Amino acid sequence: MTKLLEKAFKNASKLSDIEQNALAKWLLEELEAERKWEKTFAESEDILDQLADKAIGDYKRGKTTPLHMREL
Repeated sequence: MTKLLEKAFKNASKLSDIEQNALAKWLLEELEAERKWEKTFAESEDILDQLADKAIGDYKRGKTTPLHMREL
C-alpha cells in the first residue's frame, strides 16, 4: 500500500461509522466501475481499430469535411 493511500485510510478512520461506510461504498463502486470500463474498452479494441481504419480511408478518398470549432 502506498503512503498516500495509508494516509487516506488513516484520515478516513477518524470519520463516523456512517461516513466511513459511505466512503467505503463510494470507493468500492468506483473500483468496480473502473474494472467494467477497462473490460468494455478492451473488448471494443477491434471495433475501434476498424472504425479508425474506415475514418482514415474516408479521409484519403476525400469523403470527409473539416470541422471548425466556431461552427459547432
